[in-house]
Amino acid sequence: SLFSSSSSQYKFRDLTIEELKDVSKTYPNFTFSMNTYTFKDGSQKDLLNFSGTVPVKYGNSYNIPIHLWILDSHPFAPPICFLKPTANMGIAVGKHVDARGRIYLPYLQNWSHPKSSLIGLIKEMIAKFEEELPLYSLSSSDAARQSELLSYIAKITEGETDMKSRSKTRDRNEECFNKITVVGAGDLGIACVLAVAAKDIADKVVLLDLSEAAAKGGTMDLEIFAVPNVEISKDFSASADSKVVVLTVNSLGNAQTYLDVIQSNVDLFRGIIPAVSHYSQNAVLLVASHPVEVMTFVSWKMSSFPKSRVIGVGANLDSERFRYILTNLLKAEVLAKDAWVIGEQGEDKVPSWTSCNVAANQTEAMAARNSREKVANRAMEVLKGKGQRSWSVGLSVADLADSILKDKRKVHSVSTLAKGCCNINSEVFLSLPCILGTSGMIEMVRLEEDPLVQEKLQSSAGSIHDLQQQLKL
Repeated sequence: SLFSSSSSQYKFRDLTIEELKDVSKTYPNFTFSMNTYTFKDGSQKDLLNFSGTVPVKYGNSYNIPIHLWILDSHPFAPPICFLKPTANMGIAVGKHVDARGRIYLPYLQNWSHPKSSLIGLIKEMIAKFEEELPLYSLSSSDAARQSELLSYIAKITEGETDMKSRSKTRDRNEECFNKITVVGAGDLGIACVLAVAAKDIADKVVLLDLSEAAAKGGTMDLEIFAVPNVEISKDFSASADSKVVVLTVNSLGNAQTYLDVIQSNVDLFRGIIPAVSHYSQNAVLLVASHPVEVMTFVSWKMSSFPKSRVIGVGANLDSERFRYILTNLLKAEVLAKDAWVIGEQGEDKVPSWTSCNVAANQTEAMAARNSREKVANRAMEVLKGKGQRSWSVGLSVADLADSILKDKRKVHSVSTLAKGCCNINSEVFLSLPCILGTSGMIEMVRLEEDPLVQEKLQSSAGSIHDLQQQLKL
């Protein structure tokens, strides 16, 4: 009787109904309904939701009002949870609650069916609220001020003004505190931590180890041989106020097809990106997960960050190697200065130039172009033989983080939103030469016009876009 036919959009309706019946039995005060939920990107959906109070002991007993929205992919995706304060209650912003009352818990971040359930979630919620009460009582004049404040917060376009005021206070408190978080404690994550530590780029590095095993080899060794200024944590709140967040996680599921592999990465990111963006609202997201173009796009969509603050490691390593080969092996130093590897990581990457030394006449220009092409082809052949080991990518990540944190305004070939460039009309990320600084990608550097290069970029954009269309975001 609780569920109308409008819940038929739920893919796993029976499982969802079973769970909601359990909740109803355990917490009879909850009321269920079907309402429209508005997501961060403005899209809307009719979702099942329930609200009621949970009992919390904090000296006295309190009934904490909550409101949970059940996504239509439940139980494979966690619900969206909010506090529902009455007019005489104030929200105590803390580790698990933001100013709008959205609730963040490790249980939600690690949500995984069938291990996770709504009852389990509510139990954890009660346990966390007993450690840190999320609401406080307001006097009537405070209540009026609080409702003004809440309506002000509601008016803020996706929390921008709020972020600015927060970043001002942060700037005063932590004038030059450079913190980097690396998400994922596999070989690549550890390589990034060691490279960043070796180059002494950050004041603090947090390694978020999201693996199930309590003591995975690598992180255990990092703890044993304590690397200065490195903290290892399993809790997203440890990443708070990072200037750069590096994403290195790759799903190692037993997926059958390439699309399945990417989809399981997307599902993994669903539990990561909203959490890291919540704790570090002004960070630059630096994506090193595979395939880098797609996962950078996914990070951009899931974080709602501006495109300038979501970049992929792209062809930075290839570009640096390419220029090194041109300079040191092929003695073509003049060419190396403006040389880049761009496009899609892997077989479809392409050499290009950001400026062209125009020769006196057309014949000379043609000859110069041909000899340049020969040298570039030889360099690309040498480049082919070099694999990308974890430590190489780690060094490349440290190089990019250095340019961002120190506001170096240096040019790097990184995955950035390519829409509008080279007649690309779709939202895809490709490696292009970009100036990097504290705010991420400051400006794209103009490439020399070359019809062949443009054709390759458009072809890459087409195949990446097709792949993205098949993903469930």
